[in-house]
Amino acid sequence: MIGNHAPRHCGIATFTTDLAEAISSERPDVDCFVVAMNDPGRRHAYPARVRFEITESDVASYRRAADFLNVNQVDVACVQHEYGIFGGKAGAHALELLRELRMPIVTTLHTILAEPSAQQKIVLDEILRISSRVVVMSAQGGELLRAVHGVPEDKIDHIPHGIPLVPPAHRSKERLGVEGKSVILTFGLLSPDKGIENVIDALPQILERFPDAVYIVLGATHPHVKERHGETYRLMLEARAHRLGVDGNVMFHDRFVSHAELTEFLAAADIYITPYLNPAQITSGTLAYAVGAGRAVISTPYRYAKELLADGRGVLVPWRDPGAIATEVVSLLSDEPRRMAMCARASAYGEAMRWPAVARSYMQGFERARSEHASRMRASFQAKTLARRPAELPANDLTHLEHMTDGTGLLQHAAFNVPRYEDGYCLDDNARAMLLMAHLEEGGTENAKTVRLLGSRYLAFVRYAFDVERGRFRNFLTFDRRWAEDVGSEDSHGRAVWSLGTVVGRTQDAGKRSLAGDLLLAALPAVVHFTSPRAWAYSLLGIDEYLHAFQGDSTVQACRDTLAYRLFDLYRGASSADWPWFEETATYCNARLSQALLVSGARMDNSEMRSAGARSLGWLARIQRSPEGYFSPVGSNGFYSKGGAMAAFDQQPVEACAMVSACLEAERITGEGHWRTHAYRALRWFFGQNTLQEALHDPSTGGCRDGIHADRLNQNQGAESTLSFLMALVEMGAADRVELAKTYSDRPPAQGAVS
Repeated sequence: MIGNHAPRHCGIATFTTDLAEAISSERPDVDCFVVAMNDPGRRHAYPARVRFEITESDVASYRRAADFLNVNQVDVACVQHEYGIFGGKAGAHALELLRELRMPIVTTLHTILAEPSAQQKIVLDEILRISSRVVVMSAQGGELLRAVHGVPEDKIDHIPHGIPLVPPAHRSKERLGVEGKSVILTFGLLSPDKGIENVIDALPQILERFPDAVYIVLGATHPHVKERHGETYRLMLEARAHRLGVDGNVMFHDRFVSHAELTEFLAAADIYITPYLNPAQITSGTLAYAVGAGRAVISTPYRYAKELLADGRGVLVPWRDPGAIATEVVSLLSDEPRRMAMCARASAYGEAMRWPAVARSYMQGFERARSEHASRMRASFQAKTLARRPAELPANDLTHLEHMTDGTGLLQHAAFNVPRYEDGYCLDDNARAMLLMAHLEEGGTENAKTVRLLGSRYLAFVRYAFDVERGRFRNFLTFDRRWAEDVGSEDSHGRAVWSLGTVVGRTQDAGKRSLAGDLLLAALPAVVHFTSPRAWAYSLLGIDEYLHAFQGDSTVQACRDTLAYRLFDLYRGASSADWPWFEETATYCNARLSQALLVSGARMDNSEMRSAGARSLGWLARIQRSPEGYFSPVGSNGFYSKGGAMAAFDQQPVEACAMVSACLEAERITGEGHWRTHAYRALRWFFGQNTLQEALHDPSTGGCRDGIHADRLNQNQGAESTLSFLMALVEMGAADRVELAKTYSDRPPAQGAVS
């Protein structure tokens, strides 16, 4: 079990504690233990069942917990999910744990929102994807999961909120000091969304008919509320009761009560009220307890209450309506047969909610999760599934990119998601970032101001990297702004040319276009002397972008022709029927070679060159497809030599990005739809359709992990990996928009429409 645990004071802690105890009682052969969540800076005196603790805000402790569970060969992990108990945006730190687990996960959802925020939806969607089964406590919860998150019905288990057995208690009122009085009860941790003030406002009207009535408010203030606001809410309630003259009839018990105490109070209650103010509340342990105890219940119509109190098991009153509360209290206290009938219906319904029954349902769910786990994972990687587009591409989140960028430019590396200053900056990454910003500017974005600012910063870095006297770019800049070499690599030079051409071809900012064009023309003469095929390819991609804007520039066209034929000759010299490639070894950024031939052949109207690009890319798509059907790029730890074995690791995000881009260009140039399938397959690699079946994209930061090793992900989120993910996402989004526009334009006009 993963969740809060007693003696921590909250509803999730009570639930986890009770469920673990119930499972252990029902199945003594099962070793049921707990990984407990702690608030920052707090420790609790846990019982022996809690064997590991996670600090909410400490990302590393989530990973250590995963290691602990994997090493201990746990069969099933049952997660109690509520956004607020896990650290990170919308509780995203939980993903650091769940992604690492090797066992099936059963997630119990204590909160399901009809309108989650974008971040909440991303995080919960990922948790739901990872989970083998999902537990909801109400039918409406299942409906919301299907409607909002697209969870299939056969993955959802409806198991009610567990409740303790509340035996009939004699003399409870006497022991509590309310003998002979009509007792109205509300219990649970206090917070302003509980609406208790509406019951206090109803008391004057209730006391007119039943002057001996008392309203007991049982429970301490919620720890988080108390931490932020102290006892403001409780003091407001006390002052309100005093002002209305009913303070003698209101009893505040400011403490977190035990089961035994709670049983006593429930037994003494004539009416239980939940006047809560949150319409979306999908579960309530306090309401479940009251119904199971056979109490007459009055509640506001939040989701869980409407379901639990249906068929005469309770009464619903409008929101914030003291008059309606008073009317129903008086009616129930005045009509004992009606109240007793309601209690009987509630008690009968509660039989299935007793903890022993709930524990048995959970164990059945765990067994299903174990048996389905392996087959479900295999099925999810079938080629027909991999070939389809993801249901919804996530938004372009530049948060991590901004985090990695300072006043100088984009830093190279990160320790996890924190920039590493000691590694400084490089031209390669700032050029890639400038390329991304140019695409975003062209496509339009909600972050237009941020994109313009970052685009200018990256262009400034590229300009600073250019040595006018040598006509070459420098690559590595230390954090204290010293160039680490006089001349950078040919590849970094080519990548700079590519990004500059893209700025010219896609950006509308006249100043940026002019500066980028001047730099490109100054950098091109060096390129014709390069020997690196990838430097040629990068330069050709930049030249093609430049010629979108200035097609008649003969100087640039001449450079293009020289490089394109040089790359084409390289292919013709090295390729064979079973090795249609440019060299004897396939190394890094492989798809960019094919892409360069494709775009150059298309612009030069050279069908042989175009065909060579498509043939080499098709071969690359075949060898980088695993037997299960997912994208598995050439690994950087050994690469792939002709006649040898292809290195499976380390797999790099830059390869997936290159494949997405090249395949989309192939689709555009050839008109053949199968290239889109290959592009989606490569994009899915970022989201977990890969050898480890784990996502490299981190929705909690907006970053991307640095690669896949044989046994784990590289958890660092550097510039190259993050840019590769974002670039692939942006290009796929742009291609989808073009396809959508084409679909609508190809449709015949509606009858009677003017075309």
